[in-house]
Amino acid sequence: MGRFTVRVELHDSKESDYNKLHGAMKDRGFLRTIKIGSGNFLLPSGEYNFVGRATRKTICDKAAAAANATKRAYAILVTEGVRTFRHLPPATARRR
Repeated sequence: MGRFTVRVELHDSKESDYNKLHGAMKDRGFLRTIKIGSGNFLLPSGEYNFVGRATRKTICDKAAAAANATKRAYAILVTEGVRTFRHLPPATARRR
């Protein structure tokens, strides 16, 4: 089972574009949180988590399909593997 972190940057975008992206990513199985140990933490804005059987290319293609739904130019970075973090807020915190 792969663990992927996906960064999507929308160019010349508004907050509403990211809201659309968040929904499209969620529809494709991406989360805006990460589970570490017994806790869930919020990822930085524009970053998503995917855990499952897939290749980096498949994950990139899924993220591209979600980004295309915004009708904005975009850039995507997919990484796979062990993750380390510091100062991520708990998932119970409110997003801005």
